[in-house]
Amino acid sequence: MFQRLAASIALGLALTGTALAETDIRFTLGWKTQGSDAPMLLALSKGYFKDEGLNVTIDQGEGSGATVTRIMSGTYDAGFGDINAIIQNAATRPEETPVMVYQMWSVPPFAISSRKETGITTPADLLGKTLGGAQGTPTTRLVTVLARKNGIDPAQLQITNLAPNLQEPMLIKGDIDGALVFNITGWFNLINNRQDPEADYNWLNFGDFGLDLYSNGVMVSRKLIAENPDAVRGLVRAINRAAIEIGTDLDAGAASITAYDNLAKADLERDRMIFAYERLMQSPESQRIGLGDLDDARLTRAIDIVAEGYELPAKPEASAVFTRDFLPPQEERTLVYTAE
Repeated sequence: MFQRLAASIALGLALTGTALAETDIRFTLGWKTQGSDAPMLLALSKGYFKDEGLNVTIDQGEGSGATVTRIMSGTYDAGFGDINAIIQNAATRPEETPVMVYQMWSVPPFAISSRKETGITTPADLLGKTLGGAQGTPTTRLVTVLARKNGIDPAQLQITNLAPNLQEPMLIKGDIDGALVFNITGWFNLINNRQDPEADYNWLNFGDFGLDLYSNGVMVSRKLIAENPDAVRGLVRAINRAAIEIGTDLDAGAASITAYDNLAKADLERDRMIFAYERLMQSPESQRIGLGDLDDARLTRAIDIVAEGYELPAKPEASAVFTRDFLPPQEERTLVYTAE
């Protein structure tokens, strides 16, 4: 009887340990800590990942495109990054490329910033102007596609390759007429350089001139999808929960940023978080289909654009780039945003 009792206790302890075990997920951000990371950081600080049985470790990133290669290397299981980088890698290595499971930015951030006196408001205004961009970034690679779609010979564009940290200083000095940027990055770089990006600068957004692309969201490795789909479902559910909550509680989102990184500039990153919600996440499409989802026809067009801009050897199928299999019901993904 004693042996049976001991065995029963041991089995009970083993089962309890199994029930309490959390799935480890290594998650990479797209860059250094930024306000646009708030949905992931709030899910971490409020324990939403733990509620889903997940032990999520979040590290800073090296660029939204690098999120893909970090996951492909096996160092990370999931991350916040650019869907266009998935398209590029899926063209040649579809079995290794991560999959977008929660499309967060419905509006593309690709833009050309310019001082208002240069008069750049449409693609036609780029002729005769000097543009500066970091080599290989989506905005720099896709500006030629922007030109072609608007009846401009790309050969007539004057583009100077610059390190990312030189774009705004050279724009301010007048060494270049326009900077090829992510608007959510360039806007706040100008603020850090004591500029007023709204009053003194124009923003030519690619999405307004035929390049209706998607951008950042949550992607996961194919390995995690195959081995633990429930963990992927829980990860998406936790991030969505936080993203929706921030829409009506900006203070909670802002607090999560400094809780994760006490060196982050609180006011600046709060404003960046608001920028992301107001200019990248809110859109007629996201209101129609809910945060996290996307339009299949639009994604197919986006794949065509990226394939042209990067001269890809093949066009991946949309199913190799995005899946909605792990999304919560649409009623749980309806973003209600309360502006300050």
